[in-house]
Amino acid sequence: MPALIHTCYRVGDLDRSVAFYAALGFEELRRMPIGSDATNVFLGLPGDGARLELTYNHGVSSYEIGTGYGHIAITSSDLDATLEALEGQGITPEKPPYRVREGGSRICFVRDPDGYRIELIDAGD
Repeated sequence: MPALIHTCYRVGDLDRSVAFYAALGFEELRRMPIGSDATNVFLGLPGDGARLELTYNHGVSSYEIGTGYGHIAITSSDLDATLEALEGQGITPEKPPYRVREGGSRICFVRDPDGYRIELIDAGD
């Protein structure tokens, strides 16, 4: 059966992006040069493997995200505690947590240093 291995996107400052994802609970699992042109970092949530690949193309500091990208989503066992911890690191949500529909999970969005949206879903709700 096919399996989704990972998602990749390009970033303008690799260490800044790795620090952001570490604040969300990701661990750096592997860092490797791609010749002399780029560096890839593979990140994953504990026990889940390398699900996010960040590519830094040397000398490129920004990218246009475009209109096709939406977001990636991760769960949080306690959304309020997660947001409080992120706030301490200067990461703020786009707006306070909300529910898309009555009885649905509480969610909110944050943006990484390059502007990619990350949906946080309260799994403890």
